[in-house]
Amino acid sequence: MNQPKNPSRYLLFSVLLIAVDQLSKILVYKYMEPGFSGQILLVGNWLKLHYVLNPGMAFGMQLGHEYGKLFLTLFRLLAMCAIGWYLVHLARSGASKGLLWALSMILAGAVGNVIDSTFYGVFLDNAPYGSPTPWFHGQVIDMIFVDFWEGFIPEWVPLWGGQYYSTPIFNIADSCIFLGVCSILIFQGHFYNLDEEVHPATTKNDSENLEVTPEPHLPLDTEPTIPTEESSKNELDMTTNFANSDIPKNIDPQESDPPREIDLRKEENKNESL
Repeated sequence: MNQPKNPSRYLLFSVLLIAVDQLSKILVYKYMEPGFSGQILLVGNWLKLHYVLNPGMAFGMQLGHEYGKLFLTLFRLLAMCAIGWYLVHLARSGASKGLLWALSMILAGAVGNVIDSTFYGVFLDNAPYGSPTPWFHGQVIDMIFVDFWEGFIPEWVPLWGGQYYSTPIFNIADSCIFLGVCSILIFQGHFYNLDEEVHPATTKNDSENLEVTPEPHLPLDTEPTIPTEESSKNELDMTTNFANSDIPKNIDPQESDPPREIDLRKEENKNESL
């Protein structure tokens, strides 16, 4: 059984990732132009910084509803609280360190995007036009563009056929969620070793220490004793002799005098004879 772990280090790691995520977004907001005009090439022509505003979920996905953004932000808040509680619970239960680090990354990503959705509409004034309120309607700032391919999807592809597609643009918070989830999926056999926790394996030393008590049995050449008429008669005679022996019977205290009173009477009779 693993020893309980202090959840503080994992929460601090989440706070560090959140700070890096928010710092990168503020720098992009202040020093970059949105769109292709402000694009910065990092590695060749496939890794770029490209400033865009994302009104939906990770990698640009959206909910097509008037209050979709509000529902999404509330869901992020609930998910953030649930992941934080689960992280602390697993740490105190002695879960695998790898699992705790992965959950720390997921928590950091969830909190980072919740900050954008909750506050950016007010402090950065980037809520979409027509939003009922700037609170909970802020747009997430994305900037990491891995440009592998862009163009029109073939018509024969279901659902997306004929649409223009570009590699999703994301941020550090999205990366934390993606890497954390992938780590859990890839290493779940190591993180969730349920067989050893619920049914611990019996080691060789444990098997050697087990004491086996043999069942009592009769020797193979021993035959069971069958009572005979003569043995039954002998047992009856022994019982009768025992009943007629001179063994003291129970004395009723009301019918006999106590020993002390008998001694006193003997002394009185002796004195009278004198």
